[in-house]
Amino acid sequence: MAAFQAWLRQLELQSLWEILITAAAALLCITFHETCHGLAAFWLGDPTAKRAKRLSLNPLRHVDWMGLAMLALVKFGWAKPVPVDARNFKNPKLGMALTALAGPAANVLLAYLGLVGYYICIAAYHLTAAPFLSFILQFFYLLTVLSAGLAIFNLFPVPPLEGSKILFSLLPDRAYFVLMRYERYGSLLLMALLLAGVLDIPLQYLRGGLLALLEPAARPAYTLFLRIFS
Repeated sequence: MAAFQAWLRQLELQSLWEILITAAAALLCITFHETCHGLAAFWLGDPTAKRAKRLSLNPLRHVDWMGLAMLALVKFGWAKPVPVDARNFKNPKLGMALTALAGPAANVLLAYLGLVGYYICIAAYHLTAAPFLSFILQFFYLLTVLSAGLAIFNLFPVPPLEGSKILFSLLPDRAYFVLMRYERYGSLLLMALLLAGVLDIPLQYLRGGLLALLEPAARPAYTLFLRIFS
């Protein structure tokens, strides 16, 4: 009985660590994504995000708790949108498209850095077999998968996701502003698609394709680490 209780306590502790690691990775993905939206808008001439104190790496300024839960559970989620005023851009359509693209691009970069960290951890574990590295390895794995998932999900061309803003920017001005006016109704469509599971297979396939593209560029970190420290 004592052995069983000890095993149960270990299992509970392991589950707690997994929850904490998943939450930490998800918060980093969302925070980096939204901060880069704000920075892109600021660099393009719109100070709205700065005034709203969204040019921050404080996750509490960006997190949407439902979106965070979705990201942790199904690897696709969202955060509170960064406020942007397109009137401050010299070219409103281009400014909105570039600001929208900044978030997914930031997550692609973060996914790559997560892969680099993952391979470095594997190399370090082969040299030291330190038990704590397994938790760091899990963190980098989740960071990579979640960040790649967030990038792909937000590029899907359904309002209010970034993919729709990028796609709409290619339209004539009249059609663009009409569609942007009804953007908020896209949230209902997006939620319906998520609940119906329509997006699951294509998004998982595209996320896997993105990771397959990034992995060859990250894998040399393993060999380089071993050469330096072995």
